Amino acid sequence: MFLGIDLGTSGVKVVLVDGDQRVVDQEAVPLAVSRPHPLWSEQDPEEWWRATDQAVVALKARHAQTLSGVRGIGLSGQMHGATLLDEADEPIRPAILWNDGRAAAECAELERREPRSRAITGNLAMPGFTAPKLLWVATHEPDAFARTRRVLLPKDYLRLRMTGAAASEMSDAAGTLWLDVGARRWSEAMLAATGLKPSAMPELFEGSQPTGTLRPEVAAAWGVPADAVVAGGAGDNAAGAAGVGVIRPGDAFLSLGTSGVLFVADAGFAPNPAEAVHAFCHCLPGTWHRMSVILSAASALSWLARLLGGTEPELLAEAEAADPDIGDLLFLPYLSGERTPHNDPTATGVFLGLTHATGRPQLVRALLEGVAFAFADGQAALTAAGTAIGEVSVIGGGARSQFWGGILAAALNRPLHYPAGGELGPAFGAARLGRLAATGEAPEAVCTRPQTARVVEPDAALAERYAEKHQRFRALYPMLKPAWRG
Repeated sequence: MFLGIDLGTSGVKVVLVDGDQRVVDQEAVPLAVSRPHPLWSEQDPEEWWRATDQAVVALKARHAQTLSGVRGIGLSGQMHGATLLDEADEPIRPAILWNDGRAAAECAELERREPRSRAITGNLAMPGFTAPKLLWVATHEPDAFARTRRVLLPKDYLRLRMTGAAASEMSDAAGTLWLDVGARRWSEAMLAATGLKPSAMPELFEGSQPTGTLRPEVAAAWGVPADAVVAGGAGDNAAGAAGVGVIRPGDAFLSLGTSGVLFVADAGFAPNPAEAVHAFCHCLPGTWHRMSVILSAASALSWLARLLGGTEPELLAEAEAADPDIGDLLFLPYLSGERTPHNDPTATGVFLGLTHATGRPQLVRALLEGVAFAFADGQAALTAAGTAIGEVSVIGGGARSQFWGGILAAALNRPLHYPAGGELGPAFGAARLGRLAATGEAPEAVCTRPQTARVVEPDAALAERYAEKHQRFRALYPMLKPAWRG
């Protein structure tokens, strides 16, 4: 038996997987995000631990005997979060999350201090990454920075609480701007540019390697053997890739989670920072990946549901049942700023074309299209850099909607493959990594592609209409950019 623990932004999900890679059960506990100021996004690390413990204990109540047979545990989690710890490994302040946009000025300062930054890390300095956040803390909260003895990523804080080990792995570490991504080691130059010493960094492992075992008190509380190994794990996207078998060059997936990702596996390190494409290590040895990222995907639909007072399934059903005319209404899904291709934390969400005839179904359809067009922007950035995109699987909570799938397939003008169990996402991939760490099996034998539940082909007529509408969508950003900056 194997456990996969995924620390997401909106909640913690834990899955229990058997030796035949069947999900025995799962549990989820929600998390809240604090936004005390514009552009800020924070969480209390203690809440991560509380939610994780609550989820595993709930599984124990239903499957105590099964949990006693767990051999490996994998971790995945939201990337880029800055968890600052003091000498006693206690959090100094709330963790600054991936979708926090306060550190834009510090990005420019980081690249000024280390002009080789893009060559070393393979990425633009963006406010969401970890290193600029530490520069912000050094400037605005110098006492907190002076007390900082260790910086951990969110899932690695869970590991510390679980095992006592300060460890990370390549895929998540690649999103800090402190990793030499091609060499797969910490960069002393990038750390020095942030005012940190290498001792502030956790020990690095590959995602499929063991990093330790559970503390005795944690093992007892969870009903898991004390010798169950905890794998290096992965950042959420790399874990999702492991879960759907996207590990060979050209394999790809589209994730419709809180954020949106188009992820393509690579055999080597191939950066393209000019288009705000991310080039990161994969969670398996000797592999890398490129991805485009939009900061609001399924979370945009959640926002609209709260605004309109309906549930997401209700809104999707209303939009699907309404007049199929796509209309002229446009939506820019930049509710938390944007990454690919704009790298602009000041961008905001926009509806353009509202009239007295606009109702809930039209708002919902425009939002679904806007997210799809943002994905199309990311696809264009990837292919412009020479990325060959093969079969694309769709994962994440938004993958449940076939209606949205048809919009995405038409906007991207490519078939989309929906794997069975794709909504499990990173938690299932984390369980696979836990298995690899425990058994030493070959990744190719474990990280296989699941059966395809359905394929959504692009509707040719709709794809043609969306190609024209996408051009109008793309024209809006340069028009509005001066207003956002003002």
